[in-house]
Amino acid sequence: MSLPSSQKNEMKFLVFGAGAIGTYIGGSLVLAGYPVVFVEQPKMVEELRTRGLRLDLTIDERRKTKDANIVEPRSFVIEPSLEDALKYGPFDAAIFALKSFDTVSAMETLKPFAEKLPPLLCLSNGVENEPTIANALGADKVIYGTVTTAIGRRGPGDIVLEKLRGVGVAAGHPLSEKLVNVLDHAYLNCRLFPDALSMKWSKMLTNLVANPTSAILNLTAAQVFADARLYKLEIDMLKECLAVMKAMNLEVTDLPGTPVKLLALATKLPLWLSKPFLSKAAGAGRGGKMPSFHIDLYAGRSQSEIEFLHGAVVREGKARGIPTPVNKVFTETLLALTKKEIPLEEFAGKPDRLLKKLAS
Repeated sequence: MSLPSSQKNEMKFLVFGAGAIGTYIGGSLVLAGYPVVFVEQPKMVEELRTRGLRLDLTIDERRKTKDANIVEPRSFVIEPSLEDALKYGPFDAAIFALKSFDTVSAMETLKPFAEKLPPLLCLSNGVENEPTIANALGADKVIYGTVTTAIGRRGPGDIVLEKLRGVGVAAGHPLSEKLVNVLDHAYLNCRLFPDALSMKWSKMLTNLVANPTSAILNLTAAQVFADARLYKLEIDMLKECLAVMKAMNLEVTDLPGTPVKLLALATKLPLWLSKPFLSKAAGAGRGGKMPSFHIDLYAGRSQSEIEFLHGAVVREGKARGIPTPVNKVFTETLLALTKKEIPLEEFAGKPDRLLKKLAS
């Protein structure tokens, strides 16, 4: 089996899912002339085979387009199973950007095909996905990565570029530099980072801000920051993460379009001085959307990524003797809400209850 004959560029990609990141990265690679095969749920495959992908990239002036890019079905392949997709191989690299709570189950699906799989560039949030992939498929089959660009998902295979920042790829894998060049050629603003863990933990630091408080209290990030008591909680939460990073000898690292060092600096400033910067960062980083934990909770999903973000801070802190009480309460409370062990109304719009729980 072969891919569209017009695509003869040197790297061939397998993309897991046509979600926001998969569509943005995979679609951008197709537009740049690279052969791409998507693996997607069967119910989505026929729709995307019929209408193709839609990428609204108009804010990226380099692309010189006033309208959304339609990636025609004939220019890429999409299959309902990994077995079918692998028939178009061999592949040079794969794009993996699933939710962290799906990584373990995904590895069970991928294990039987380990020998045929290319290295996976992992763009998922959190700091434990890459070790999970390495344990399942082998250390040579994972490349640490991160995305700071804000992408909105309008529907299956339909995204809008909300804030162009970039993609990070960690050095150390034989494919790292080549991937950076290819992704940068596809207008994805890709940079190489020397320290994989510093890159991943720095990205996670940006994901923590106003995320659990928004979900637990059913407030916007702006409302969280408007309450001085909740703002102090945000700072305390970040300080815990930074203490864990210091114990791990990790450097806070600026990411593409994202001044993470300033975020860390904000924890050392007086609260009145740091709040304007942190408030702006919390809103801008998500492209105006509600934080992801809130979206997942109020969509009724039975899992939350907090277990793999703030929960990772708690686990690493415990292993290194670093207290992480704020991250611990946030994690336990949001997981209880997610699992419907307590009703949403328990904390919604009631910051005093959360503060009382943290004080006890």
